[in-house]
Amino acid sequence: MKIEEHLFPKNFFYRHSKLVAPDLIGCYLTKKNDKDQVRGIIVETEAYSQEEEACHGYRKITKSNKSLFGKPGTFYIYKTYGIHHCLNIVTDKENFASGVLVRAVFIPQKNERLASGPGLVTKTFGIDISLNSLEVLNNNSLWISQRDSTIEEKDLIQTTRIGISKAKNIKWRWYLKNNMSVSKK
Repeated sequence: MKIEEHLFPKNFFYRHSKLVAPDLIGCYLTKKNDKDQVRGIIVETEAYSQEEEACHGYRKITKSNKSLFGKPGTFYIYKTYGIHHCLNIVTDKENFASGVLVRAVFIPQKNERLASGPGLVTKTFGIDISLNSLEVLNNNSLWISQRDSTIEEKDLIQTTRIGISKAKNIKWRWYLKNNMSVSKK
């Protein structure tokens, strides 16, 4: 299955990460390989922007964070602590570090905690650095598609980000209320 761009408004990813992050809650993340396909609902996200210290692009562009400064609507995948990969979607505009971290995904008919954290998301979906800079739409291996139903503001919890040591008080984390796949409530 190939995802067509018309499923999202043309400029969906060309907005600040703090606007895109809550709008990704309820969207589908799909990873397809030769043997099977994994599909789940994004239930937790965090926004990052070069305007604040917790962002990988806060200080400058480097070889490892270069794709975060790339075209909105592409994936930025990096390895954290030398162990786990993290999946991010580049947002806003080129040459400006802005991205949304996918923190948790609910996969129907599976253990609700299977993808309940950024490292578990990439492990469960088989996502690694080889998919870095891939376009979110119009590819046949990893994509995001729009949600089936409306999610209202009352369905979301907005709070501070977790697992960071800088800019901890910024409320750029969103999760789906009452969902057991969320990494931490």
